[in-house]
Amino acid sequence: MSLLTARSFLAEYAPDLKIIELEDNAPSLQPAADIHGVEPGQIARSLVYKIGENPLMIVVSGDAQIDNTRFKDVFGGEATLLDDETVMELTSHPAGGVCPFGLTADLPVYCDKSLQHFDEVLPAAGSPGSAVRVCPSRLAELVKAEWVDVCSPADAS
Repeated sequence: MSLLTARSFLAEYAPDLKIIELEDNAPSLQPAADIHGVEPGQIARSLVYKIGENPLMIVVSGDAQIDNTRFKDVFGGEATLLDDETVMELTSHPAGGVCPFGLTADLPVYCDKSLQHFDEVLPAAGSPGSAVRVCPSRLAELVKAEWVDVCSPADAS
């Protein structure tokens, strides 16, 4: 179902974007980057948090880390990463396939500036082993995302 909701969303709003489907589920970050011939940072992760009672999605570069202080400053509260079952309910997408396309709930979506280091990123497309190649600015435009700066640089220790 989730691949179908992402596919339906893209067919309506970005018919030129094609979903890439691997035969197997997406592997971890580095192998996924190798399969797609990109840097690990180009694999975009869609994370779903709750601040108080309010859920939100943030799409970040694959090798970036959420900086808790920045996150709290931007969103005004402590964040809790939601469990797979709750994420599935809010997005229709299972772990490994979570993306900002075709969400079942009206979640606010944010894109972290870590994505802007690349001309092209690959968010999942609703199922493990699926992805879409898209320019970060177009990704944000498609999902009506606001840009935020909540990640530490990938090379920060």
